Amino acid sequence: MDLYTHNSLHLSKLTTKNYSTSFSLGVSLLQKEYRLPIYAVYGFVRVADEIVDTFHDQDKERKLSEFRRDTYQAIVDGMSTNPILHSFQWVVNEYNIDHHLIEAFLESMEMDLTQKEYTPEEFQKYVYGSAEVVGLMCLRVFYKDQDDAYNALIHPARKLGEAFQKINFLRDIHSDYEERGRFYFPGVDMHSFTNATKKIIEDDIKKDFDEAYEGVKQLNRASKLGVLVSYTYYLKLFEKIRKTDASNIFQKRYRIANFRKILILVRCAIEVKLGMK
Repeated sequence: MDLYTHNSLHLSKLTTKNYSTSFSLGVSLLQKEYRLPIYAVYGFVRVADEIVDTFHDQDKERKLSEFRRDTYQAIVDGMSTNPILHSFQWVVNEYNIDHHLIEAFLESMEMDLTQKEYTPEEFQKYVYGSAEVVGLMCLRVFYKDQDDAYNALIHPARKLGEAFQKINFLRDIHSDYEERGRFYFPGVDMHSFTNATKKIIEDDIKKDFDEAYEGVKQLNRASKLGVLVSYTYYLKLFEKIRKTDASNIFQKRYRIANFRKILILVRCAIEVKLGMK
């Protein structure tokens, strides 16, 4: 690996750590060979997300269009002067990541520029592009040139991304609506969000978790601990939100305390080491 690529990958790593301590923790538990590629994937999706969510003084549509153009040009050229895109093109080309996954992700980012409410079909499209495909990119890193193993885990990988994203929607429901005017859950009235409505959403998420777990159990040992820790962290966050009254969901952003995260890590590490998971 040349110095520029090495440096770019470490900038993606720094980006990941600055934006998400929880995701960084999960990545740090993967086998070493997987870490930089996963950081490269996260760095890419993080920058795209920043464009649509925080660059309020910029022409977001133009910036995202430029980002899309530069992404594909970097993949074709095998390099970019943008370190984040250089990292991403490296992982795309090195691990043969399907360009359809990239396109689906960028389409979901475009939806965030204009969509404020979603039909069931639009919701599924958005969740697939914004979360499920990211899981599939990571899965391809775990199973480079192993198509049978990769294909066998596509469904649970998608379900894991779906569960994570729906929990993010619940956790961020207040800021998404107040700051960005978005409300993702289709057929739900924001102003009459009851416990009964909340339970319907939670039952759907529970099903996603159950189907995802079947895949987590089948992961190779080199990736299992990192994914299991992320899975368990989100499951605990989900359980915390389930215990919360619907009216309180809009009052604050729920999270898991750092000491709880450490306990989750230790427990998962023991379970994997002993072959319990």
